[in-house]
Amino acid sequence: GTTIIDNAAKEPEIVNVATFLNNMGAKITGAGTSQIKIIGVEKLHGCFTEVIPDRIEAGTYTIIGALLGKELKISGIIEDHIDALLSKLKEMGVPIEVNDNSLIISKPEEYKPINVKSLVFPGFATDLGQPMSVLLTQADGMSIFEETIYENRMGHVKYLQKMGANIRVNDRTAIIMGPTPLKGEEVTATDLRAGAALVIAGLIAEGKATITNVEHILRGYEGIIEKLTDVGAKI
Repeated sequence: GTTIIDNAAKEPEIVNVATFLNNMGAKITGAGTSQIKIIGVEKLHGCFTEVIPDRIEAGTYTIIGALLGKELKISGIIEDHIDALLSKLKEMGVPIEVNDNSLIISKPEEYKPINVKSLVFPGFATDLGQPMSVLLTQADGMSIFEETIYENRMGHVKYLQKMGANIRVNDRTAIIMGPTPLKGEEVTATDLRAGAALVIAGLIAEGKATITNVEHILRGYEGIIEKLTDVGAKI
Protein backbone atom coordinates (compact mmCIF):
# COMPACT_ATOMS: atom_id res chain seq x y z
CA GLY A 1 0.00 0.00 0.00
CA THR A 2 0.84 3.68 0.16
CA THR A 3 2.23 5.48 3.21
CA ILE A 4 2.30 9.27 3.42
CA ILE A 5 4.47 11.08 5.97
CA ASP A 6 3.30 14.65 6.62
CA ASN A 7 5.38 17.33 8.36
CA ALA A 8 8.50 15.36 7.39
CA ALA A 9 12.00 16.62 8.12
CA LYS A 10 13.68 18.17 5.07
CA GLU A 11 17.34 17.73 6.00
CA PRO A 12 19.86 16.33 3.49
CA GLU A 13 20.14 13.09 5.50
CA ILE A 14 16.49 12.32 4.66
CA VAL A 15 17.20 12.70 0.93
CA ASN A 16 20.34 10.56 1.29
CA VAL A 17 18.42 7.70 2.94
CA ALA A 18 15.55 7.91 0.44
CA THR A 19 18.00 7.82 -2.48
CA PHE A 20 19.68 4.77 -0.94
CA LEU A 21 16.34 2.98 -0.57
CA ASN A 22 15.21 3.93 -4.08
CA ASN A 23 18.48 2.55 -5.45
CA MET A 24 17.52 -0.72 -3.71
CA GLY A 25 14.15 -0.77 -5.44
CA ALA A 26 11.94 1.26 -3.07
CA LYS A 27 9.38 3.72 -4.42
CA ILE A 28 9.79 6.93 -2.38
CA THR A 29 8.97 10.43 -3.60
CA GLY A 30 9.00 13.83 -1.90
CA ALA A 31 12.18 13.41 0.17
CA GLY A 32 13.46 16.89 1.01
CA THR A 33 9.91 18.29 1.18
CA SER A 34 7.38 18.28 4.02
CA GLN A 35 5.44 15.35 2.49
CA ILE A 36 7.03 12.00 1.68
CA LYS A 37 5.08 9.33 -0.24
CA ILE A 38 6.11 5.67 -0.01
CA ILE A 39 4.60 2.93 -2.17
CA GLY A 40 5.26 -0.48 -0.67
CA VAL A 41 7.35 -3.00 -2.67
CA GLU A 42 7.73 -6.74 -2.10
CA LYS A 43 11.51 -6.79 -1.85
CA LEU A 44 14.67 -4.67 -1.99
CA HIS A 45 17.91 -5.57 -3.77
CA GLY A 46 21.55 -4.64 -3.28
CA CYS A 47 22.99 -1.34 -4.49
CA PHE A 48 25.90 1.06 -4.24
CA THR A 49 25.32 4.30 -2.36
CA GLU A 50 27.43 7.15 -1.02
CA VAL A 51 26.89 8.53 2.48
CA ILE A 52 26.99 12.34 2.64
CA PRO A 53 29.36 14.10 5.06
CA ASP A 54 27.96 14.92 8.51
CA ARG A 55 27.02 18.60 8.24
CA ILE A 56 26.78 19.04 12.03
CA GLU A 57 30.25 17.61 12.56
CA ALA A 58 31.52 19.85 9.75
CA GLY A 59 29.77 22.84 11.31
CA THR A 60 31.17 22.13 14.76
CA TYR A 61 34.75 22.03 13.48
CA THR A 62 34.08 25.16 11.45
CA ILE A 63 33.03 26.99 14.63
CA ILE A 64 36.20 25.76 16.34
CA GLY A 65 38.17 27.12 13.38
CA ALA A 66 36.42 30.47 13.75
CA LEU A 67 37.60 30.64 17.36
CA LEU A 68 41.11 29.23 17.10
CA GLY A 69 41.98 28.60 13.47
CA LYS A 70 45.00 29.86 11.59
CA GLU A 71 44.18 28.82 8.04
CA LEU A 72 42.61 25.63 9.39
CA LYS A 73 41.50 23.35 6.55
CA ILE A 74 38.35 21.28 7.04
CA SER A 75 37.57 18.63 4.44
CA GLY A 76 34.31 16.78 3.85
CA ILE A 77 32.18 19.88 3.34
CA ILE A 78 29.04 20.23 1.25
CA GLU A 79 28.70 24.02 1.18
CA ASP A 80 24.93 24.05 0.61
CA HIS A 81 24.41 21.94 3.73
CA ILE A 82 26.10 24.47 6.05
CA ASP A 83 25.33 27.63 4.10
CA ALA A 84 23.29 29.18 6.94
CA LEU A 85 26.22 28.73 9.35
CA LEU A 86 28.76 30.11 6.88
CA SER A 87 26.64 33.20 6.22
CA LYS A 88 26.37 33.88 9.98
CA LEU A 89 30.12 33.45 10.47
CA LYS A 90 30.81 35.87 7.62
CA GLU A 91 28.36 38.30 9.23
CA MET A 92 30.51 38.08 12.38
CA GLY A 93 33.63 38.93 10.36
CA VAL A 94 35.18 35.46 10.15
CA PRO A 95 37.31 34.95 6.99
CA ILE A 96 36.25 31.75 5.19
CA GLU A 97 37.36 30.39 1.82
CA VAL A 98 35.42 27.44 0.37
CA ASN A 99 37.01 25.24 -2.30
CA ASP A 100 34.98 22.32 -3.65
CA ASN A 101 34.50 20.00 -0.64
CA SER A 102 36.77 21.80 1.82
CA LEU A 103 37.13 25.18 3.50
CA ILE A 104 39.90 27.21 5.07
CA ILE A 105 39.02 29.30 8.10
CA SER A 106 40.92 31.65 10.41
CA LYS A 107 40.25 33.54 13.62
CA PRO A 108 39.49 37.24 12.96
CA GLU A 109 40.79 40.19 14.99
CA GLU A 110 37.33 40.62 16.54
CA TYR A 111 33.82 39.22 16.20
CA LYS A 112 30.72 41.28 15.49
CA PRO A 113 27.64 40.38 17.58
CA ILE A 114 24.78 38.77 15.64
CA ASN A 115 21.31 37.32 16.08
CA VAL A 116 20.77 33.63 15.29
CA LYS A 117 17.46 31.78 15.03
CA SER A 118 17.27 28.04 14.47
CA LEU A 119 15.01 26.93 11.62
CA VAL A 120 14.30 23.79 9.62
CA PHE A 121 16.70 23.10 6.77
CA PRO A 122 18.03 25.08 4.93
CA GLY A 123 17.88 27.47 7.90
CA PHE A 124 20.35 27.56 10.77
CA ALA A 125 20.58 24.02 12.19
CA THR A 126 19.26 23.57 15.72
CA ASP A 127 22.13 21.13 16.40
CA LEU A 128 24.67 23.91 15.85
CA GLY A 129 22.97 26.28 18.29
CA GLN A 130 24.90 25.17 21.36
CA PRO A 131 28.35 25.21 19.71
CA MET A 132 27.47 28.58 18.14
CA SER A 133 26.56 30.03 21.54
CA VAL A 134 30.16 29.53 22.69
CA LEU A 135 31.42 31.56 19.73
CA LEU A 136 28.92 34.29 20.56
CA THR A 137 30.47 34.69 24.04
CA GLN A 138 33.51 36.11 22.24
CA ALA A 139 31.61 38.65 20.11
CA ASP A 140 31.96 42.34 20.98
CA GLY A 141 28.47 43.23 22.26
CA MET A 142 25.09 41.57 22.63
CA SER A 143 24.13 38.53 20.57
CA ILE A 144 20.84 36.65 20.68
CA PHE A 145 20.30 32.96 19.98
CA GLU A 146 16.67 31.89 19.59
CA GLU A 147 15.79 28.18 19.52
CA THR A 148 12.55 27.34 17.69
CA ILE A 149 12.79 23.57 17.22
CA TYR A 150 14.21 21.61 20.16
CA GLU A 151 12.73 22.37 23.57
CA ASN A 152 15.80 21.42 25.62
CA ARG A 153 18.59 23.37 23.92
CA MET A 154 19.88 25.39 26.88
CA GLY A 155 21.25 22.62 29.13
CA HIS A 156 24.82 23.76 28.58
CA VAL A 157 24.26 27.39 29.59
CA LYS A 158 24.76 26.94 33.35
CA TYR A 159 28.14 25.36 32.67
CA LEU A 160 29.19 28.17 30.33
CA GLN A 161 28.14 30.59 33.07
CA LYS A 162 30.29 28.63 35.52
CA MET A 163 33.21 29.09 33.11
CA GLY A 164 32.63 32.85 33.02
CA ALA A 165 30.17 33.45 30.19
CA ASN A 166 27.61 36.26 30.50
CA ILE A 167 24.42 34.57 29.28
CA ARG A 168 20.82 35.18 30.27
CA VAL A 169 18.14 32.68 29.24
CA ASN A 170 14.54 33.69 28.65
CA ASP A 171 12.49 30.61 27.76
CA ARG A 172 14.09 29.41 24.50
CA THR A 173 16.16 32.55 23.89
CA ALA A 174 19.72 33.12 25.09
CA ILE A 175 21.00 36.69 25.39
CA ILE A 176 24.79 36.60 25.27
CA MET A 177 27.04 39.51 26.21
CA GLY A 178 30.66 39.49 25.14
CA PRO A 179 33.47 39.25 24.86
CA THR A 180 34.03 37.29 28.07
CA PRO A 181 37.18 35.30 28.88
CA LEU A 182 36.38 31.71 29.90
CA LYS A 183 38.20 29.72 32.57
CA GLY A 184 38.58 25.98 32.92
CA GLU A 185 36.10 24.27 35.27
CA GLU A 186 34.61 20.82 35.81
CA VAL A 187 31.43 20.62 33.72
CA THR A 188 28.99 17.98 32.51
CA ALA A 189 27.81 17.12 29.01
CA THR A 190 24.02 16.92 29.35
CA ASP A 191 23.53 15.88 25.70
CA LEU A 192 25.48 15.47 22.47
CA ARG A 193 25.56 19.08 21.25
CA ALA A 194 25.92 20.48 24.78
CA GLY A 195 29.00 18.31 25.06
CA ALA A 196 30.37 19.66 21.79
CA ALA A 197 29.78 23.19 23.07
CA LEU A 198 31.70 22.43 26.26
CA VAL A 199 34.61 20.97 24.27
CA ILE A 200 34.75 24.24 22.32
CA ALA A 201 34.56 26.25 25.55
CA GLY A 202 37.35 24.15 27.02
CA LEU A 203 39.55 24.80 23.99
CA ILE A 204 39.34 28.58 24.42
CA ALA A 205 39.28 28.61 28.24
CA GLU A 206 42.26 29.54 30.35
CA GLY A 207 43.49 26.58 32.38
CA LYS A 208 42.16 23.04 32.47
CA ALA A 209 38.55 22.14 31.75
CA THR A 210 37.22 18.70 32.69
CA ILE A 211 34.09 17.36 31.00
CA THR A 212 32.15 14.40 32.40
CA ASN A 213 29.49 12.27 30.64
CA VAL A 214 31.65 12.32 27.49
CA GLU A 215 29.80 9.30 26.06
CA HIS A 216 27.32 11.88 24.72
CA ILE A 217 30.10 13.57 22.73
CA LEU A 218 31.75 10.40 21.44
CA ARG A 219 28.39 9.16 20.16
CA GLY A 220 28.23 11.97 17.61
CA TYR A 221 31.85 12.84 16.80
CA GLU A 222 33.98 9.95 15.58
CA GLY A 223 37.65 10.43 16.44
CA ILE A 224 37.11 13.94 17.84
CA ILE A 225 40.06 13.68 20.25
CA GLU A 226 42.46 12.58 17.52
CA LYS A 227 41.19 15.11 14.97
CA LEU A 228 41.56 18.06 17.35
CA THR A 229 44.87 16.83 18.79
CA ASP A 230 46.28 16.56 15.26
CA VAL A 231 45.75 20.30 14.72
CA GLY A 232 47.18 21.41 18.05
CA ALA A 233 44.52 20.95 20.74
CA LYS A 234 45.54 19.61 24.16
CA ILE A 235 42.88 17.05 25.06
